[in-house]
Amino acid sequence: MQNKPRINLSKVEPKGYGILFKFEEFLGKTPISTRISNLIKVRASQINKCNFCIHLHTEEALAAGESAKRLFALSAWQESPFFSEEERAVLALTEEVTLIADHGVSDEVYNKNLELFGEQYLAQLIIAINTINSWNRIGVATKLQPE
Repeated sequence: MQNKPRINLSKVEPKGYGILFKFEEFLGKTPISTRISNLIKVRASQINKCNFCIHLHTEEALAAGESAKRLFALSAWQESPFFSEEERAVLALTEEVTLIADHGVSDEVYNKNLELFGEQYLAQLIIAINTINSWNRIGVATKLQPE
């Protein structure tokens, strides 16, 4: 299978493409830590099989001080001792939102995040997860490749 890139949305439809950067700008002003943000981005990108985003966000996570050990374990976070209760809650939410067509978002996962983080932070997490899912879908649909 050849992964020849397709249309470049940033050139073909820059206004529409640029809207996602507004989400990123908003998220940068929230209390979501770089560490949590990177876990969300890498895990959703793994699930969506977005090669470009996995590459980009793994590099960003490493540059921000994330350990390779945790990144290697991320696809099996449920079995790994390397993630805190809060990170596990966020990763569960990330998986359920990313795979929403399968089973929706369970009350258990939703309520755990609500209990740990409150309404506003939970809302911000949901926006963050949806934003990376949008980027992933663009990357996969256009076969975007890392340089």
